[in-house]
Amino acid sequence: MTDKPRIAVLALGGTIAMVKGDHGGVRPGLGADDLVAAVPGIDRFATISAETVKTVGSSDLAVDDVLAVARRIAELVDAGAIDGAVVTQGTDTMEESSFLLDLVLDGRVPVVVTGAMRNPLSVSHDGPGNLLAAVMTVADPEVRRRSAELGVLVVLLDTIHAAIDVAKASPHRIDAFHSMVAGPVGVLVEDRVRLLGTPNRAHKKAFDTATGSRAPAGWTETSASVALLTLGLGESGGLLAALADDPTHFGYGGAVLGAMGGGHTPSWIVEHVEALARRMPVVMAARIQSGYLLQATYERAGSEIDLIKRGVISAGRLPPLKARLLLTMLLRAEATREASQAVWDALN
Repeated sequence: MTDKPRIAVLALGGTIAMVKGDHGGVRPGLGADDLVAAVPGIDRFATISAETVKTVGSSDLAVDDVLAVARRIAELVDAGAIDGAVVTQGTDTMEESSFLLDLVLDGRVPVVVTGAMRNPLSVSHDGPGNLLAAVMTVADPEVRRRSAELGVLVVLLDTIHAAIDVAKASPHRIDAFHSMVAGPVGVLVEDRVRLLGTPNRAHKKAFDTATGSRAPAGWTETSASVALLTLGLGESGGLLAALADDPTHFGYGGAVLGAMGGGHTPSWIVEHVEALARRMPVVMAARIQSGYLLQATYERAGSEIDLIKRGVISAGRLPPLKARLLLTMLLRAEATREASQAVWDALN
């Protein structure tokens, strides 16, 4: 292959990078060079550079770690050093980190996030195949041409997902990742990328407007955090009341409610929800992780109509994990209420 694209592989650790532990298990240990070396023939598709950013389980990643990767990708693009990037990490938080990268990167080059469900000591380890598929996806001419339109992608098991739609649906199955509402945007067949659709990323333009289209370098480290509270049968609302009443709100600047059904809470906690919404942005997202919230169907106390009237923001199609990250970034940018609302409206 001539004129091969230049692709950076940035490694963060995770199951794909595990080595034998001291007590019968596995622990993070492999770097980016090791991962690339485990894929014979990968250089047929691209000229690879490898960087180890971190070597941790993805449950130990923080927002600022992901933003550091975004900054590194932007630096390499600005320097004209790469035509695309692959980020390897653990699958625990992959749907979140890919969405965060999707929010802050500008799409000048394709970026794919990948990893593994089986560690390198397992039979039929899926890491090398996933890394090869990720590189092939980034190297594909159509993906490169449409990188801004497609946004950040997640590639596992020869399936290409948009970051906005992908979710981890199993803690152990090799086919753990699905795009449950929209379906995948593509597949790999016989060493060829087959694109099937285009993700709806209307929120991205509104987000860029709300945050001043800042480059990854503009996202500074901060301790700002957003609480995530999943509601269940018989919820008393005690945590909501405590969060509202504490003078510092326990350090949180906003809250996301994993709401029931189409956007509902128990009727007896609506006063706590409203009290919290007077003190900080409160977003509701579907705890079932899939589908759009309702807007104008039910009228009872604690329904979507009632909560919106009380100042709660609807996350629309976003599940709680991604709604939390979006609210986090809007708070970091100190976006105005009107600009922030435009982003949420684009998701509804």
